[in-house]
Amino acid sequence: MPLKSMTGYASLTGLAEGVDWVWEARSVNARGLDLRLRLPDGLDVLEPEVRRVFGALFARGSITVGLRAQVGEDRTGGAVNQDGLAGVLSVAQTLTAAAKAADVPLAPLSVGELLSNRAVFETGRPGERLRSASDAVVAGIAPLADGLAAARAGEGAALGDVLARQLAALGGLVDGAVAAVSARNAAQGVQLRDRVTALLTATDRVDEDRLAQELALLAVKGDVTEELDRLRAHIAAATALLTETGPVGRKLDFLMQEFNREANTLCAKSGSAALTALGLDMKVIIDQMREQCQNVE
Repeated sequence: MPLKSMTGYASLTGLAEGVDWVWEARSVNARGLDLRLRLPDGLDVLEPEVRRVFGALFARGSITVGLRAQVGEDRTGGAVNQDGLAGVLSVAQTLTAAAKAADVPLAPLSVGELLSNRAVFETGRPGERLRSASDAVVAGIAPLADGLAAARAGEGAALGDVLARQLAALGGLVDGAVAAVSARNAAQGVQLRDRVTALLTATDRVDEDRLAQELALLAVKGDVTEELDRLRAHIAAATALLTETGPVGRKLDFLMQEFNREANTLCAKSGSAALTALGLDMKVIIDQMREQCQNVE
């Protein structure tokens, strides 16, 4: 089924120019498309491309796209900054002379201490490394979006199966309601005839036209034919939406409201315990479908 969920997760890892990077995309339900980005410093230039790719592929959902990048110093190499080294040594000589004059012993300066000074030994700037790897990182945006789309499609297929079963169950309840209405009408007909007979026996002053009007009014108040017909029409419309391409979540959500309205009216006009029970069972299934539809794109 082409139904798509708004919930999904995808990730993608890579290595380029001494930079380990991990793309992650998480998606949950939302009224529209809400795209949030978490990019490291130096790679903010990727934002337009991320928004372009994801905006073209998704119509709804709160999607968070994050990128984690780590510069591996053991792969970046390094170089001695001669000017920095001269400056550090000059300061060291000055401090050593001052300490000697004050008779303060100082430990000798080691090579390791010199190399740990960033002014002396440069291992490469993380920002520059990230920018140099940006082409490889950009190449991961489209596969990441495809992975998220596949995850949402997989869950959407499961949602479609669940909704199809629920619609079938709702259709069975509608069929049961039709039978319950027939039984209710037969029972009410007997009750009405008994009451009219008792009324005619008790008095000889009965307005036949008024009596006919009251009986017709009772019949209209208890008629649920339109509600059952609309429920069948909504079931057919929802079933058709499950096979449509493109976002259908809002249409399904609207149909859930219509389902609930008809079920409420059915219960209000039921006139029998059996029909009321069927109406309540319908409301349970409708509420379950509504929860599922909240995740449909």
